[in-house]
Amino acid sequence: MVLPNKKHHPSSINEKPGISPPEIISAVAVGHIQQFRKIQPSAKELVEGILEGNITALSRAITLVESTNINHLAKANEVINACLPYANKSVRIGITGVPGVGKSTFIEAFGKYLTGLGKKVAVLAVDPSSTISHGSILGDKTRMEELVKDKNAFIRPSASGETLGGVARKTRETITLCEAAGFDTIIIETVGVGQSETAVHSMVDFFLLLKISGAGDELQGIKRGIMEMADAIVINKADGDNIKRAHLAKLEFNRALHLFPAKKSGWTPTTAACSAITHEGIHDVWETIQKFLELTKGNNYFFEKRKEQNQYWMLETINEQLKTNFYSNPEIQKSLDSTKKAVQNDEISPFAAAQKLLKKYFKKD
Repeated sequence: MVLPNKKHHPSSINEKPGISPPEIISAVAVGHIQQFRKIQPSAKELVEGILEGNITALSRAITLVESTNINHLAKANEVINACLPYANKSVRIGITGVPGVGKSTFIEAFGKYLTGLGKKVAVLAVDPSSTISHGSILGDKTRMEELVKDKNAFIRPSASGETLGGVARKTRETITLCEAAGFDTIIIETVGVGQSETAVHSMVDFFLLLKISGAGDELQGIKRGIMEMADAIVINKADGDNIKRAHLAKLEFNRALHLFPAKKSGWTPTTAACSAITHEGIHDVWETIQKFLELTKGNNYFFEKRKEQNQYWMLETINEQLKTNFYSNPEIQKSLDSTKKAVQNDEISPFAAAQKLLKKYFKKD
């Protein structure tokens, strides 16, 4: 059977040809914008801006310091060295805890409390980087919508990259820049908890561990290492129906802390419960930090620890630079892929292969 001929009607979802929009973008304006973007402030201009408290200059300097471009290294070092005489005048607080513990909400409530006291607060929030795409969400400014609008606060999210400790590679230098810009309280938020949190502990004065009740780790404390490093444990989300459980968790953690050896600082770690939503207990946290600073500055531990930290980061920078130099060496780049394949095919042991590459790098063949 032959169907009758029907007039073809185009689908309603087909896009109809439209009218080309008029050229409204000025080529001259585009040229001006492109030219402006190419202009990079000198190291001296960045330093002057930082010392004046200019947030744009501070942000651009941090971007420069975080850059992995080897051509930016000399300029970044010039900026950092010029800012050093104006640094070291803040209290540095590290805050960590499991995902979902409410770190961002707590930091916002804590930061708003501090700016209310007349403090200038810089939050260096480190977001985890994907091991697959290597990208980060960097959503801390979105989560701290009230603090980000505070003129006495500065929030800088950074990607953790390949850093084990959940601390961006250049966080230590960023602290120096923020201090030179006049921020007297630096808060570093890390991506999580574990033995690798030694990285953040080695750049702060006070280490705060946030916990929640009912997670089942009151006795173990996730890991002994993180518990030993903590100067205070705060049970967050102590509000609503959770108040009783939060205070029970506080008692359990308090008992667990007494199992650990005494700290060199002479400080006895404390436990507290708070609610970042209702702001209950936020004042107590700051009071605890103040008592810690009074004790450690009085017995000189505060200043000795900072000296040790400076030495630690010098050695870490050497390790980082040696690693970068090794992998960027042309001879190593030529040999690396073939050596990897030899290791995969069991033609050479991983240890012998590593020694072979190192000898090539140091030209000891």
